[in-house]
Amino acid sequence: MKALFGPARLESPTEHAADVDRPAPTLWGSRASLHFLAACGLIVMMRFTAPLLLPIVLSVMLFYMLDPIVDTLQRWHVPRLMGSLAVVFGLVAALSAGATVLWPQIDSVLMKVPAGTEQLRRSFRQQRRVQGDSALERIQAAARAVDTAAAEAGAPVPKNPGVTRVEIEQPWRVSDLIWTGGLGALGILGQAVTVLFLTIFLLYEDDSFKRKLVAQIESRNSKRITVRILNDIAAQIQRFIWVQASTSVAVAIVTWLALWWLGIAEPMVWGVLAGVLNVVPYFGPLIVTAGLAIVGYLQFGTFAMAGLVAGVALAITTVEGMFLTPHLLSRAASLNHVAIFVAIAFWSWAWGVPGMLLAVPMLMVLKAVCDHVEGLKGLGEFVGR
Repeated sequence: MKALFGPARLESPTEHAADVDRPAPTLWGSRASLHFLAACGLIVMMRFTAPLLLPIVLSVMLFYMLDPIVDTLQRWHVPRLMGSLAVVFGLVAALSAGATVLWPQIDSVLMKVPAGTEQLRRSFRQQRRVQGDSALERIQAAARAVDTAAAEAGAPVPKNPGVTRVEIEQPWRVSDLIWTGGLGALGILGQAVTVLFLTIFLLYEDDSFKRKLVAQIESRNSKRITVRILNDIAAQIQRFIWVQASTSVAVAIVTWLALWWLGIAEPMVWGVLAGVLNVVPYFGPLIVTAGLAIVGYLQFGTFAMAGLVAGVALAITTVEGMFLTPHLLSRAASLNHVAIFVAIAFWSWAWGVPGMLLAVPMLMVLKAVCDHVEGLKGLGEFVGR
């Protein structure tokens, strides 16, 4: 038997232990694949459930913003339900009054958009006649010629050369536009009502949610630590949201006064737009600066005035971003520039303009939670500076 099969090889105990301790090569790969598939599923879910998630996220942001006011009213012996209703409906009344005051200027800006667009086209045509076609335009013309030649070469030969194909187009109807716009307005109104009532419920149920969460913990010491963590998270988020709101209001007022001093028409509209887009770091100020440069050129007709208007708007947002906001925010509330860019890009892709406006506040909420949860502190340090 030894001659047929050779001498038997004895395994040492160390070799056997090493084989037992060695992990299976496919175990980690399967876990990584599951994690990757779960992340992809979560991203797809967040993209396609935006109509459901957006009101919830906006209500949570409003809750953290308005909760200190409701707490103050409660300390003044105002029932919490009455305080929640008064604060939310007071905010709605203030926004409605501001929109009523601002609407004539908004309507005037909208009426000027077609004429301004046509004026820009005429200016570009004049510049093209003076300077001739640019290199980019010549490249585009060559690309169009190549595409036309390729389309003609690949087109099928008509079966009946003497027959001309006729396409019948349905006439454009105003009723279709009204119906589509009406559905969009109804959807926005429904989401606004959802945000309104959900914010009221969150403000009213604030303490009960906290008590239910703490009641699940057995140890008294753990309960005390949990309450302190929840309070720290709420305080950090509230401070960030109030700083963002305060600086946006300051940017709106200063921009409005500066544009009024420069003689820009409808300065209040552009001031409000500058304040709203100030929530979006980097991109918001650039959009406002480019828009005001176009407005300055259309109104005054010179590149010097366009540059002056754009420079004033950029200077205001630069001072706010480099000095005012860092002074009001603590070091713990600072965010990483790379994380901000990634968050804005991701939420703009997932939720559009609302996602772009809510990207940084949601990133701050994530950082506040990670800073106080032991297993997520590494992610909090990566997101922060």
